[in-house]
Amino acid sequence: MNEFMGTTICAVKRDGHTAIAGDGQVTMSQSIIFKNNAVKVRRIYNDSVIFGFAGSVADAFTLSERFEEMLNKYSGNLMRSAVELAELWRSDKVRKLEAMMITADKDSLLIVSGTGEVIEPEDGVCAIGSGGNYALAAARALRQETDYSAEEIAKKALKIASEICVFTNGNITCEVL
Repeated sequence: MNEFMGTTICAVKRDGHTAIAGDGQVTMSQSIIFKNNAVKVRRIYNDSVIFGFAGSVADAFTLSERFEEMLNKYSGNLMRSAVELAELWRSDKVRKLEAMMITADKDSLLIVSGTGEVIEPEDGVCAIGSGGNYALAAARALRQETDYSAEEIAKKALKIASEICVFTNGNITCEVL
């Protein structure tokens, strides 16, 4: 069975702004670029929350849908929604998902996995997906060594990852809070 995957998501928090950027590539198995312009970064909950997802496409959509349900249930409280979602996996009420997401509101930046992990990055920079380590390294360097905005860093880090990772392209979508 062919599985659709391949993406990179990078988030940067700086100077009161948070940017999440994602590429547009969807890869089928290990050798076919199935789509170049997928949008994997979105605004939800009255545009007050942004998120980007990576992993198996069906699982990523399921993870994002469940997360949005929790946001609605808990009146947009990002941390509570993420923790409550993670508790579903800890109670074995839902199957584990091969997906991750980065989500942010005006106060918090979180990585949420489809296996029940919730992680708040300590330095305001995080990345997930096939090119995540490349984007993370680039974003950390850019954040430490430049005065670029959160949006500029996230986009530049994605561009660098796209030049290294075959599962990441330069068709970048970015949302900023």
